[in-house]
Amino acid sequence: MIIDAHQHLWQIGRNDQLWPTPDLPEIYRDFVAADLRDVTTACGISGTVLVQSQPSEADTLWLLSLAKAEPLVKAVVGWTDFVSPQAAERIAHLSRQPKLKGLRPMLQGLEDDWILQEACRPALEEMTASGLTFDALVFTRHLPAIDGIAKRYPALRIIIDHGAKPPIAAGEMQPWADVIQRVAENPNIACKLSGLLTEAGDNPITPYADHLFEVFGPDRLLWGSDWPVVLLKSSYRDWFDWTTAWLANKDTAMRDAILGGNARRIYAFDEGPHHA
Repeated sequence: MIIDAHQHLWQIGRNDQLWPTPDLPEIYRDFVAADLRDVTTACGISGTVLVQSQPSEADTLWLLSLAKAEPLVKAVVGWTDFVSPQAAERIAHLSRQPKLKGLRPMLQGLEDDWILQEACRPALEEMTASGLTFDALVFTRHLPAIDGIAKRYPALRIIIDHGAKPPIAAGEMQPWADVIQRVAENPNIACKLSGLLTEAGDNPITPYADHLFEVFGPDRLLWGSDWPVVLLKSSYRDWFDWTTAWLANKDTAMRDAILGGNARRIYAFDEGPHHA
């Protein structure tokens, strides 16, 4: 079972959609469930994780409504306001939605240590209690804070999106490589092999993917397309083909884990009916 652990849907001007903007014509249009089925079928994808793209509960509730009607979507990673006085209550409520498996506060646009503030503690405690996964949309500069919450909340499952967006276009490995290696020492942190193409410019991505495999291993690395954002650089098929070629020299168990098994385990869903 191949799982795409990271993709988005949106409707321009609806559900609090603010991004993408018109200056990104490749992706400035509606992307809905039918589009997702079209691009995944040819690659043999049997399930996806639908990830929020707007800092809005309206967006999250729309994604959950789509997921309820779309068998291809196995899990939703939503959004809520982590510093709201009602954050714990909202998280408890959202966690009762059968396909809501994680939350993502979009840290890439926030201060480096934003997630460490006391106001976020009730949200992180409720996420841990509810068994939700924390998706970390971050750059290298945020990784020390991710290390901090991993240590404060060892029962909280954390997934770093897009390999923490390494500076591939600049041709730089450091300090990203050393910092993410230290973060990977936390057993409750996994990482998505996703989003690398859009960070690459004209440079090869293989050294960065190899480093992620080295530090996270085959049991904490999840493949995701980051579609439709990947269209800014290439196609769904191209990224899938690159990944399968990169995995070709690894054994079957490793390939199966990265292409699906890890997503099913870490997001805690299965192929059968979902239960609240």
